[in-house]
Amino acid sequence: MGRGEGVPYLYLAIAIAAEVTATFCLTLSAGFTRLWPSCVTVVGYVVAFYALSLALRVIPTGIAYAIWSGIGTVLIALVCRVVLGQKLDLAAMAGMMLIICGVLVMNLLSNTGQHD
Repeated sequence: MGRGEGVPYLYLAIAIAAEVTATFCLTLSAGFTRLWPSCVTVVGYVVAFYALSLALRVIPTGIAYAIWSGIGTVLIALVCRVVLGQKLDLAAMAGMMLIICGVLVMNLLSNTGQHD
């Protein structure tokens, strides 16, 4: 990877982190009845979509969305497990492993993200 080529993936990482934070705070907002979690939710989603839009300048949409939604899904499940004590059974953990495997296959084995 040359100089600057990793920047779109940095934007994608920021988008994922902001989306996971926003989704977690959405849970804490109690239907937007609590001020600070509600504010963090709104700001987090704005940052997530802006950072994702910057990543999409270079990363193909299908690849970026697969990474964003897949990794985001796994991370929010883990955050809610650790912070809120939400249960993850064997089927949920297996599903998360399949999501991670799918994202890896798309990124490592597919030529979808290659420019002609």
